[in-house]
Amino acid sequence: MEELIAKMNETMAAIQADLNKVGNKAAQARVRKLTLEFEKLGKCYRRETCKK
Repeated sequence: MEELIAKMNETMAAIQADLNKVGNKAAQARVRKLTLEFEKLGKCYRRETCKK
């Protein structure tokens, strides 16, 4: 569970870093990709917390 939370924090930090790059198309593409990854991590987190 701690690994999952750490991965979520890393992903969110990467998203925030790229969001600050306004007008950069490559950064926008990375943000779109990372948000999909974050969605998957969120679903895993929900499954883990509902097990208990």
